[in-house]
Amino acid sequence: MTLQQLRYVIETANCGSMTQAAQRLFVTQPSLSGAIRELEKELGVELFLRTNRGICLSADGAEFLGYARQVLEQAELLESRYGKKTPDRLLAVSTQHYAFAVNAFAELVKAYGKDEYAFTLRETTTHDIIEDVKNGRSELGLLYMSRFNEQVIGKMLDDAGLVFNKLFRADPHVFIKRGHPLAERQSVAPEDLEDYPCLSFEQGIYNSFYFSEEPLSTLAHSKSIRVSDRATLFNLLVELGGYTVSSGVLGADINEKDIVSVSLDCDEYMDIGYITRGSSKMSSLAESYIDYVKKVCEK
Repeated sequence: MTLQQLRYVIETANCGSMTQAAQRLFVTQPSLSGAIRELEKELGVELFLRTNRGICLSADGAEFLGYARQVLEQAELLESRYGKKTPDRLLAVSTQHYAFAVNAFAELVKAYGKDEYAFTLRETTTHDIIEDVKNGRSELGLLYMSRFNEQVIGKMLDDAGLVFNKLFRADPHVFIKRGHPLAERQSVAPEDLEDYPCLSFEQGIYNSFYFSEEPLSTLAHSKSIRVSDRATLFNLLVELGGYTVSSGVLGADINEKDIVSVSLDCDEYMDIGYITRGSSKMSSLAESYIDYVKKVCEK
């Protein structure tokens, strides 16, 4: 068993497709499939159920995945502590899919101003953000709390020894393309959106409503598309005339000629904030990053 095989299993489980996992891992699909089959043979269990409709984790596979994640997280911690030293091993941040988080990160790196550095930014699932900060993979994690999810997420943070630090409260908005039939409205109600595709970020095997990055996640949709990255979401939003629910804060990397933000009539809110380990003091770079987040959002 190798760490590479563990990475293959985790990415395949996250993608739900060996073809997509192979693309993201920059390996061929036969190589990926062969490595997983060798691991299954070594373990004597079937990790994935293969059908004409695709693949999914078996019961043994779901249990194995939990152990695999722990092993890789610990391996990364060992590498960070004892591995080959980079010029400066600096700040790592995990975040939900917020353009303002990326914009602020870019400002931090530009302001750092040195010839050599090693920063890390991960746009990932809600569950993995919490795990990253809990296990020291990231110093900070950006996510939101709401009336709906705060009890569940709050308990997870308490159990992990993490603290949520609120940055600002936002009212939910919908992002739609400029020229959309609803684009000129001051606000829209959920029922106004029923005829349009709803786009959201998939959460892997932890696809609970409470981990959703979009408020009102429990509403049923006749047209629903889940994606794993912001670029794909916004491309589909424009091409299909769909919408997504978010904080309403448009980032500088979103083409504002194509996307508009419209207020959503609902009684929900989004407390945008960052999580840290309660026992650790934030580094000066982490504090600077949060300052840039505030400045970007104020704009």
